[in-house]
Amino acid sequence: MPRDLSTAPALAPGSLAGSPQPVLRTAGGLLLRPWEHADAPVFLAAYGDEEIRRWHTRRPSTEEQVREWFDAYRRDWQQERGGHWAVTGDDDEVYGRIALRGMDFDDGTAEAAYWVLPAARGKGVASGALAALSAWALGEGFWRLELDHSTRNAASCAVATKCGYVLEGVKRSAAVHDDGRHDMHLHALVRGR
Repeated sequence: MPRDLSTAPALAPGSLAGSPQPVLRTAGGLLLRPWEHADAPVFLAAYGDEEIRRWHTRRPSTEEQVREWFDAYRRDWQQERGGHWAVTGDDDEVYGRIALRGMDFDDGTAEAAYWVLPAARGKGVASGALAALSAWALGEGFWRLELDHSTRNAASCAVATKCGYVLEGVKRSAAVHDDGRHDMHLHALVRGR
Protein backbone atom coordinates (compact mmCIF):
# COMPACT_ATOMS: atom_id res chain seq x y z
CA MET A 1 0.00 0.00 0.00
CA PRO A 2 1.49 3.39 -0.93
CA ARG A 3 2.28 5.70 1.94
CA ASP A 4 1.33 9.36 1.86
CA LEU A 5 4.12 10.53 4.13
CA SER A 6 6.45 13.46 3.66
CA THR A 7 9.08 11.60 5.71
CA ALA A 8 10.53 8.13 5.49
CA PRO A 9 9.15 5.58 7.95
CA ALA A 10 11.28 4.96 11.04
CA LEU A 11 11.35 1.25 10.17
CA ALA A 12 11.15 -0.10 6.64
CA PRO A 13 8.03 -2.17 6.01
CA GLY A 14 9.00 -5.83 5.87
CA SER A 15 12.09 -5.34 8.04
CA LEU A 16 10.69 -7.60 10.79
CA ALA A 17 8.28 -9.90 8.98
CA GLY A 18 11.04 -10.88 6.57
CA SER A 19 12.71 -12.82 9.39
CA PRO A 20 11.48 -15.26 12.00
CA GLN A 21 10.55 -13.74 15.34
CA PRO A 22 13.84 -13.63 17.27
CA VAL A 23 14.73 -15.51 20.41
CA LEU A 24 16.32 -13.03 22.83
CA ARG A 25 18.48 -13.65 25.90
CA THR A 26 18.33 -11.44 28.99
CA ALA A 27 21.41 -10.35 30.93
CA GLY A 28 20.28 -12.78 33.65
CA GLY A 29 20.21 -15.74 31.27
CA LEU A 30 16.47 -15.98 30.63
CA LEU A 31 15.13 -16.57 27.13
CA LEU A 32 12.38 -14.69 25.32
CA ARG A 33 10.95 -17.00 22.68
CA PRO A 34 7.74 -17.16 20.64
CA TRP A 35 4.84 -18.95 22.30
CA GLU A 36 4.26 -22.59 21.33
CA HIS A 37 0.99 -24.53 21.42
CA ALA A 38 2.51 -26.73 24.16
CA ASP A 39 2.59 -23.63 26.41
CA ALA A 40 -1.22 -23.36 26.43
CA PRO A 41 -1.77 -25.00 29.87
CA VAL A 42 0.68 -22.72 31.72
CA PHE A 43 -0.58 -19.63 29.88
CA LEU A 44 -4.19 -20.46 30.80
CA ALA A 45 -3.23 -21.20 34.42
CA ALA A 46 -1.51 -17.80 34.67
CA TYR A 47 -4.86 -16.07 34.31
CA GLY A 48 -6.08 -17.91 37.37
CA ASP A 49 -3.56 -15.98 39.46
CA GLU A 50 -5.16 -13.14 41.44
CA GLU A 51 -2.42 -10.59 40.64
CA ILE A 52 -2.49 -11.27 36.90
CA ARG A 53 -6.30 -11.14 36.91
CA ARG A 54 -6.22 -7.84 38.82
CA TRP A 55 -4.33 -6.06 36.03
CA HIS A 56 -5.49 -7.96 32.91
CA THR A 57 -9.17 -8.03 32.06
CA ARG A 58 -8.78 -9.75 28.69
CA ARG A 59 -8.40 -13.39 29.68
CA PRO A 60 -8.58 -16.75 27.91
CA SER A 61 -11.03 -19.32 29.24
CA THR A 62 -9.86 -22.53 27.53
CA GLU A 63 -6.63 -24.02 26.20
CA GLU A 64 -8.17 -23.95 22.72
CA GLN A 65 -8.69 -20.21 23.06
CA VAL A 66 -5.08 -19.83 24.19
CA ARG A 67 -3.89 -21.67 21.08
CA GLU A 68 -6.04 -19.30 18.99
CA TRP A 69 -4.32 -16.38 20.72
CA PHE A 70 -0.92 -17.93 19.92
CA ASP A 71 -1.94 -18.21 16.25
CA ALA A 72 -3.00 -14.55 16.34
CA TYR A 73 0.38 -13.69 17.90
CA ARG A 74 2.12 -15.34 14.91
CA ARG A 75 -0.05 -13.33 12.52
CA ASP A 76 0.81 -10.16 14.47
CA TRP A 77 4.49 -10.80 13.74
CA GLN A 78 3.90 -11.62 10.07
CA GLN A 79 1.81 -8.45 9.68
CA GLU A 80 4.27 -6.37 11.73
CA ARG A 81 1.68 -5.38 14.31
CA GLY A 82 3.35 -6.93 17.35
CA GLY A 83 5.57 -9.56 18.89
CA HIS A 84 4.68 -11.83 21.81
CA TRP A 85 7.22 -13.84 23.76
CA ALA A 86 7.25 -16.44 26.53
CA VAL A 87 9.91 -15.68 29.16
CA THR A 88 11.62 -18.95 30.04
CA GLY A 89 14.62 -20.45 31.73
CA ASP A 90 17.15 -22.64 29.93
CA ASP A 91 15.01 -25.59 31.01
CA ASP A 92 12.15 -24.02 28.96
CA GLU A 93 10.00 -23.51 32.06
CA VAL A 94 7.73 -20.51 31.47
CA TYR A 95 8.17 -17.68 34.00
CA GLY A 96 6.17 -14.96 32.30
CA ARG A 97 5.04 -13.12 29.22
CA ILE A 98 6.25 -10.02 27.42
CA ALA A 99 4.91 -8.35 24.31
CA LEU A 100 5.54 -5.43 22.03
CA ARG A 101 2.16 -4.35 20.68
CA GLY A 102 0.78 -1.63 18.46
CA MET A 103 3.88 -1.40 16.30
CA ASP A 104 3.85 1.79 14.23
CA PHE A 105 6.63 1.67 11.64
CA ASP A 106 5.96 5.19 10.39
CA ASP A 107 6.62 6.84 13.76
CA GLY A 108 8.79 4.05 15.18
CA THR A 109 6.65 3.46 18.26
CA ALA A 110 5.34 0.40 20.11
CA GLU A 111 3.91 -0.52 23.51
CA ALA A 112 5.40 -3.05 25.94
CA ALA A 113 3.28 -5.29 28.19
CA TYR A 114 4.21 -8.10 30.58
CA TRP A 115 3.23 -10.37 33.43
CA VAL A 116 5.17 -12.80 35.62
CA LEU A 117 3.99 -16.03 37.22
CA PRO A 118 3.83 -16.08 41.03
CA ALA A 119 6.81 -18.41 41.59
CA ALA A 120 9.07 -16.13 39.51
CA ARG A 121 8.15 -12.78 41.08
CA GLY A 122 10.79 -10.74 42.85
CA LYS A 123 13.61 -12.39 40.87
CA GLY A 124 14.14 -9.79 38.16
CA VAL A 125 12.18 -11.67 35.51
CA ALA A 126 10.02 -8.73 34.38
CA SER A 127 12.83 -6.18 34.44
CA GLY A 128 15.25 -8.54 32.70
CA ALA A 129 12.74 -9.33 29.97
CA LEU A 130 11.76 -5.69 29.52
CA ALA A 131 15.39 -4.56 29.32
CA ALA A 132 16.24 -7.23 26.72
CA LEU A 133 13.15 -6.55 24.62
CA SER A 134 13.66 -2.79 24.79
CA ALA A 135 17.33 -3.04 23.71
CA TRP A 136 16.35 -5.27 20.81
CA ALA A 137 13.47 -2.99 19.70
CA LEU A 138 15.55 0.20 19.84
CA GLY A 139 18.31 -1.62 17.95
CA GLU A 140 15.83 -2.58 15.24
CA GLY A 141 14.90 1.05 14.67
CA PHE A 142 12.02 1.78 17.02
CA TRP A 143 12.38 5.29 18.42
CA ARG A 144 9.91 5.35 21.33
CA LEU A 145 8.60 2.51 23.49
CA GLU A 146 5.69 3.08 25.83
CA LEU A 147 4.09 1.12 28.60
CA ASP A 148 1.19 1.92 30.83
CA HIS A 149 -0.15 0.40 34.01
CA SER A 150 -2.69 1.19 36.68
CA THR A 151 -1.50 3.86 39.09
CA ARG A 152 -2.29 1.24 41.77
CA ASN A 153 0.22 -1.24 40.33
CA ALA A 154 3.39 -0.32 42.23
CA ALA A 155 5.28 -3.43 41.08
CA SER A 156 4.83 -2.60 37.40
CA CYS A 157 5.83 1.00 38.07
CA ALA A 158 9.06 -0.21 39.70
CA VAL A 159 9.87 -2.46 36.72
CA ALA A 160 9.31 0.38 34.24
CA THR A 161 11.43 2.81 36.23
CA LYS A 162 14.24 0.28 36.74
CA CYS A 163 14.40 -0.22 32.96
CA GLY A 164 14.66 3.50 32.22
CA TYR A 165 11.05 4.09 31.21
CA VAL A 166 10.38 7.65 32.36
CA LEU A 167 7.04 8.39 33.97
CA GLU A 168 5.47 11.00 31.67
CA GLY A 169 2.12 11.45 33.32
CA VAL A 170 -1.26 10.07 34.27
CA LYS A 171 -3.95 9.08 31.80
CA ARG A 172 -7.07 9.76 33.84
CA SER A 173 -9.71 7.01 33.95
CA ALA A 174 -8.05 5.36 30.94
CA ALA A 175 -8.67 1.66 31.59
CA VAL A 176 -11.36 -0.59 32.98
CA HIS A 177 -10.40 -3.21 35.54
CA ASP A 178 -12.65 -5.64 37.41
CA ASP A 179 -13.10 -3.13 40.23
CA GLY A 180 -13.87 -0.20 37.90
CA ARG A 181 -11.98 2.49 36.02
CA HIS A 182 -8.32 3.14 36.81
CA ASP A 183 -6.02 6.04 36.13
CA MET A 184 -2.97 4.81 34.23
CA HIS A 185 0.67 5.83 34.48
CA LEU A 186 2.28 6.40 31.09
CA HIS A 187 5.99 5.58 30.89
CA ALA A 188 8.24 5.86 27.84
CA LEU A 189 11.75 4.93 26.80
CA VAL A 190 13.11 7.06 23.97
CA ARG A 191 16.19 6.19 21.94
CA GLY A 192 19.17 8.30 22.90
CA ARG A 193 17.54 9.88 25.95
